[in-house]
Amino acid sequence: MHDHSDLPFTEREARPKSGDRPVATAGEFACWLPRHRKSVGEARGILRGFLGGLTGGEPYVAVGELVLSELVTNAVRHARAPRDRRLWVRFELSPGVLRIEVHDASSVRPTVRRAGGDDEAGRGLWLVEQLSQRWGCCPRAGGIGKAVWALVGPAAGQRSHQVRESAIGNAVRTDGP
Repeated sequence: MHDHSDLPFTEREARPKSGDRPVATAGEFACWLPRHRKSVGEARGILRGFLGGLTGGEPYVAVGELVLSELVTNAVRHARAPRDRRLWVRFELSPGVLRIEVHDASSVRPTVRRAGGDDEAGRGLWLVEQLSQRWGCCPRAGGIGKAVWALVGPAAGQRSHQVRESAIGNAVRTDGP
């Protein structure tokens, strides 16, 4: 069972850094992306590059990409904000956990819903819930909108490929449970 309560955020964590340049430190990366469907793939590529450049980052790639894809997709499709507002994505790798954050200008909190067998959408947050250790949402400190975050653990060896295949299969299955 996942705890959906907000993790405490310091103002540094919940507020994007000023300027348009990416912010990178050892174990942390953050950048702005346009609120556009193409940003989903761009975010995955950025995450792969970030994790690939860190010792011990590889076990987080497969599940991290799925969770990030769903969070960015939700922000692009469902955020009630002007089209010109951008997304702020942030990754932080600490021992045993990858923190993924997607900030948008909408204050509407995401909710998990049950998609019917014939529905073509509605499984994203269910996937996030299944694949993450914890996830949640909180208002952005000192700003407009919210930050949706997820904590992802490492997948071991072959299991990371199996997790990805299983999640993709469950996301598109239409023949019952």
